[in-house]
Amino acid sequence: KILWSPEKEYVETSNIESLRKKINSNKSINIKTYQDLYEWSISNIEDFWEIVWDDVNIIFTDKYNSILKNQHKMPGAKWFEGSKLNFAENLLKYRDENIAVEFFGENKLKTKLTYLELYNLVSKVSYSLKKRGVVSGDRVAAIMPNIPETIICMLAVASIGAIWSSCSPEFGKNSILDRFSQIKPKIIISVNGYYFKGKTYNIEDKIFSISESIKSIEETVIIDYLENGYSQFTPWREIISNNSKSIKFEGFPFNHPLYIMYSSGTTGKPKSIVHSSGGTLIQHLKELKYHVNLKKNDKIFYYTTCGWMMWNWLISSLAFGSTIVLYEGNPFYPRSNTLLDLMNKAKVNIFGTSAKYISHLKSINCIPKKNGSFSKLRTILSTGSPLTDDLFDFIYNDWKSNVQLSSISGGTDIISCFALGCPSLPVIKGELQALGLGMSVKSYTEDGKHKFNIKGELICDKVFPSMPICFWNDKNDKKYKEAYFNKYQNVWTHGDFILINQNYGAKIYGRSDATLNPGGVRIGTSEIYQMVESFSFIDDSLAIGQKWKNDERIILFVKLKENIVLSKNIIDKIKTKIKTDCTPRHVPSKIIQVKDIPYTINGKKIEIAVKNIINGEKERNISSISNPDSLLLYN
Repeated sequence: KILWSPEKEYVETSNIESLRKKINSNKSINIKTYQDLYEWSISNIEDFWEIVWDDVNIIFTDKYNSILKNQHKMPGAKWFEGSKLNFAENLLKYRDENIAVEFFGENKLKTKLTYLELYNLVSKVSYSLKKRGVVSGDRVAAIMPNIPETIICMLAVASIGAIWSSCSPEFGKNSILDRFSQIKPKIIISVNGYYFKGKTYNIEDKIFSISESIKSIEETVIIDYLENGYSQFTPWREIISNNSKSIKFEGFPFNHPLYIMYSSGTTGKPKSIVHSSGGTLIQHLKELKYHVNLKKNDKIFYYTTCGWMMWNWLISSLAFGSTIVLYEGNPFYPRSNTLLDLMNKAKVNIFGTSAKYISHLKSINCIPKKNGSFSKLRTILSTGSPLTDDLFDFIYNDWKSNVQLSSISGGTDIISCFALGCPSLPVIKGELQALGLGMSVKSYTEDGKHKFNIKGELICDKVFPSMPICFWNDKNDKKYKEAYFNKYQNVWTHGDFILINQNYGAKIYGRSDATLNPGGVRIGTSEIYQMVESFSFIDDSLAIGQKWKNDERIILFVKLKENIVLSKNIIDKIKTKIKTDCTPRHVPSKIIQVKDIPYTINGKKIEIAVKNIINGEKERNISSISNPDSLLLYN
């Protein structure tokens, strides 16, 4: 079912159409459709990424002497060897009076920064960090909310060639220590607290404890977000009090480390994933330019925290001279339409969020189109978990009928996407519009072969620039190889189930490591969620496989709407719906009512931790769970 189709003029003026024409300027190439373009991009990897390098106007100090070496070695391929660039310089190429950052806080704080103001502030912070001995390769850790100062600090760190790593301030002390103690930062930058749901949370005691616990920390800088005034640490005003107004950008190799990100860590300590400056830059610019169709005068807003890779992805929009809109706080405080109202008044063109946010709007009957016209909104991006069919309908029936809905899927592991939107293609209910250009994504069946229209393991069988450089402190890449190359040699195995059709549209079925396997039949949990959460009386659900009599049975946990109690009638309705719309194999053996469903801080359902608990295994790490007390419900 087609829910939206692009108008001819929109396609003709899109960035992806200009890329198609550019490639076709070579007389021997005749690309007509997106499917042609995609096939060409994965069959001509070196040519494709060379064109992208030029077309997104990457600033460099030294040009590459080769595009790709060891292309059949995964991991081990070498991209753009000989090139030198500075990530921050590419994001600060504009130094004018246009608005770079527009910020809204739950505490009613509003701020705007022009590109020139942003550049000058980054210059001051960069100068102060250098004075404190920060050099290329040093780690700077941040405990920061989604505020302009976080962007300023990240760009200052990147300008020096140091490595940036961040957590959100609501993370617990142990959760932060689990991450930052691995990477031994020299400087830590933090706010003194944050606002959430109308409450103020002072975290200076937590910061003091963390600073004392990590011996590598030489200085702690505090941003007075709560406006308390006094701090026992170095105040932000001291960092920006110098007169520096220019940045000497040094070029670093394409593979120079830029970010350290963390795996969700629900099955052990978080893995420290190191991403390169060049790989992150070219991949983000490719996705933003061609798949999001981002342009200079656009406003782009992603509701995210600084502990989620979508924050890093959003900030790369600065390379286009676009305006980034930030929001810090609870999206439903003080009213259910708070975030909707903000983005409508801010005249946002591109809005990104999690599937969970959209699902919650629907569950509380908050109808976006009753809150505004969203006249400038042309694209809605959704990620974090699969977007179910009913949520596609919700967007088009209750939000905006002439909007491009791009469900996107990738991960922290690649700091980008495998499948996402395309402005020249229609939106089909339940599908991700396209596989990403240059990403040779396949659906592997059990025999290790790709098949169309068959749900299989999401793999990528050709190298791509944003593969991690390594895991931090991972001797001989042991953990890295175990994470992605254990199942299939020389092929990236991502850990999701995917179905790909002949037009390269895709459906994501959730984590393959949380697979349900009753009677040896592999079932993706999202198939069950799609059926279950279509009931108006169900707020949320969680499907788990439990070992049972030398087999596995499906246990379905349901969170019902307030004042509704699970009854035989409700159980029968659920089972009948699943049996009718899926298969008898999908029908759960038990349906149990619970008060809460556990989620990661990034809004993903936590299936594996619950699976471990109900199978009698101890859950080792709850640091990335936003509501850890919910796990007690499953003991």
